[in-house]
Parts: sequence; structure tokens; C-alpha cells
Amino acid sequence: MWLKIAKEFNERANFPNCLGAVDGKHIRIIKPERSGLLYMNYKHYFSIGLLAIADANYKFIYVDVGSYGKDSDSTIFKNSALWENLKKKNLNIPASTTVPGVDISLPYAFVGDEAFGLDKHLLRPYSGTHLPVRKKIFNYRLSRARRYVECTFGILSNKWRIFHRPIDVHVDFAVDIVKCCCVLHNFVRDRDGFKFDDTLAISGFEEPSIVENYLVPRSVNRYRDALSNYFVSEEGQLEWQMGKI
Repeated sequence: MWLKIAKEFNERANFPNCLGAVDGKHIRIIKPERSGLLYMNYKHYFSIGLLAIADANYKFIYVDVGSYGKDSDSTIFKNSALWENLKKKNLNIPASTTVPGVDISLPYAFVGDEAFGLDKHLLRPYSGTHLPVRKKIFNYRLSRARRYVECTFGILSNKWRIFHRPIDVHVDFAVDIVKCCCVLHNFVRDRDGFKFDDTLAISGFEEPSIVENYLVPRSVNRYRDALSNYFVSEEGQLEWQMGKI
């Protein structure tokens, strides 16, 4: 399954060794009784977290639903069963492979935004505004792969209109509703196919805040640097990428 997902990301997003795009959203809910400020997010409304990983077919391959609204993307990810199994090497992730034009073997990894910490199996953009060209190109190429989870959220919120208003049920039932919608989304995706217009707006969802700073380990950063060099090399560049930065 991992190899199939990586192959589709390489074909459609031109990003090698990608296992999926990860992102989180806030799902609006009515304040649970006696919950204090646990479900209050940085925009001062009550929510539960939806952390999801999507493949290149705009389908969910993993969801974590029900975290407190105050939690950040990275906190939810680090507390998830997926991360625990990733660290214990229980996910049968393929071994690192070589990419034409890259002199080191690259591990298979998920791609996320700047809210996540850099890891061997999780790539995030370079930070800062005054970046060299190769780093800007890397951020653009990573964004092309990461947009698949954004589009998946767009299809989900536009298909299931319950997300357009605060969910007014017990929080455990709200979690079940969100999980159910994610499962139904995959069934509908297989049945009806994909309509691009559905992904142009994400209604009802908000991005979690970015509240953490990370020190980038050198041993991990070399994989990102190798990819950034690959994306500006003759083997890995796209003809339009310079115009995008």
C-alpha cells in the first residue's frame, strides 16, 4: 500500500518517496458541559481536532479525531497511534531507496506544513523568508504534494454540510459523526470520482495555530537538503517551477 501511494504521489505531484500528506483542522462544536477551556482554540471558539493523512486520490488513509481544541497539529500527531507505531517501526514502511541524481538513500516520509516538526519520516518546509532558490523550490514542491490533504478537506466539508455549523451534540457523538463522514467520504470518492470545483473552498474548518518552534536535527535535515538539490537538478526539476516562486 505504501509503495502504491508513493508511486501515485511521484506521478501526480512529482514528489518522490511520499507516503501521504498530513494536516489538521478544527471542527466546530458547542461547548461541552464542565469542560472549562479545554476545547477553546486560539480563535476563541470551541472545537475538536481532526488530524488526517490523505493519499494522491484525495482519500483518507488515517484520521485522528477528538483531540482538544487547544492542541496544536504537532501535539496531536505526536500523541497519535500512528506516531507511536511509526517510532516502534510497526507500519512496515519500505526501506530507504535511491532517487536518480541523489547521492544518498532517501527514506519514505509524510509531508506536512510548518506546524509539524521535521523527522526522518515527516518532511516540512524550510522556515524563513529570505531563502536561497533551491529551498524556495523545495517549499513549492512540498506544497504541491501537501495540497492533496487540503483538497480532501475541501471535498469533505462541501459534501457533508454538517461541518458548516457548530455540531450540537455530546462530544463523543461529535467524534463519531466526524469519523463516519471521513469513512463515507472514501466510499463516495470511489463511487463518484473527483470534481475539482469541490476543493476550491474549505468551509467550516479552521487551521490550528502554530505555537511550537523546532530544532532541526542535522541527520534528518540532510534528507531535506538532498531533495532540495534534486528538485533543481536536471533529473528532478519541473519546467514551470521557477515561475511559481
